[in-house]
Amino acid sequence: MLLRSTGHVKSMMLPENSQRRIPLILQCFLYILLVKRSIVIMRYPELHFFFLGALFSTILALVCSLFKIKASLHMVAISGFTIFAVGLNMHLQMHNPYWGAFLILMSGIIASSRLEMNAHTPRELLIGLFIGVLPQVLFLYLWL
Repeated sequence: MLLRSTGHVKSMMLPENSQRRIPLILQCFLYILLVKRSIVIMRYPELHFFFLGALFSTILALVCSLFKIKASLHMVAISGFTIFAVGLNMHLQMHNPYWGAFLILMSGIIASSRLEMNAHTPRELLIGLFIGVLPQVLFLYLWL
């Protein structure tokens, strides 16, 4: 709302790549602040690596926007959280398949809603999926 009131973005949907850059940069700074100050590796290693993966996902989305490639930020978020939840399930040895199945179902619902709203193309959804999954899988090996 702040960016919209100052005129930096025209809509909450951020249809243009140039409008996505400022919110993504702000999100990067917030993740850096969170990882460096609040969620330190000694106290919360799982959350530390989750937010570090989210930071790298945000950086990848920002780089894509610089190259005029639009990625679905909704898919980045839900796919990254899905990988984290499945990894946390394995780490805590809970043997509960329901959370992973539920989050995969939610990923499909979010993807289909983005297609239905004509907010993204299937290519943009796949790019968002890979941007969300890749850093989480790489950091999963560090704390699992």
